[in-house]
Formats: sequence, structure tokens, C-alpha cells
Amino acid sequence: MSTRTDTAPRPAAVVNAEIRALLMRRGGLAPAERAAYERLLVEWAEAVRAEVVVAA
Repeated sequence: MSTRTDTAPRPAAVVNAEIRALLMRRGGLAPAERAAYERLLVEWAEAVRAEVVVAA
């Protein structure tokens, strides 16, 4: 997962791809991966909201 210094969210599709890649790993999520997954979900939701606002 990349760290951004600006406040503009990454596109939802990019974040979604990271979520999918994380979940495709074998053996379930380790605690650190679970934390990354939760951060990605928050980022994805923000990106989706931003894209909806732009589309409106």
C-alpha cells in the first residue's frame, strides 16, 4: 500500500485491486495484514464517495 501526502483519494479501482491482492493470499490475514485491509476499506469507501460527488 502506498502512502500519500496529499488529500486526494486514489481511484477506487486502484484501492480495490490492492484489497483483492491482499485477500488472495493463502492462509488468511495476519494481524498486520488485517490492519492494512481495514485501512484499505476506509480508503476505498472515501474514494467511492469522492467519485460519486465528481459524477454528480
